[in-house]
Amino acid sequence: MRIKSKPILLVEDDSVDAMTVRRAIRELHVANPLEHVENGEEALAYLRDPGRERPCLILLDLNMPVMNGIEFLQAAKGESELKRIPVVALTTSDEQEDKVESFELGVAGYMRKPVEYQQFVDIMRTIDAYWTISESPL
Repeated sequence: MRIKSKPILLVEDDSVDAMTVRRAIRELHVANPLEHVENGEEALAYLRDPGRERPCLILLDLNMPVMNGIEFLQAAKGESELKRIPVVALTTSDEQEDKVESFELGVAGYMRKPVEYQQFVDIMRTIDAYWTISESPL
């Protein structure tokens, strides 16, 4: 993704899924550091902290406790300082309503988490390739 090696923010409550993302990113030699928070509230606190560098990309799970992904999007996309950060929903949700609402709230992509690890690596490779060549307003 490499936008000056800004961090990627992973918003994911499941420790196994977070470990899988970390492993796939390492396997793909993504240079960006990966920051991990466990819910939408923690993500907003991270993004609002003036001492932290803004991420070049947010990988967002939708089904989380405390503040879920849709609630996070409603809050983040309503803030002028945060709304331009691209967000990719990376979720197990197959609900059409979640897809529609995610796109209405400005996600850049919606990816289903596969069960098979190699398919997961392929998804992460695609996300990395796209955001490596994509122009960013950040």
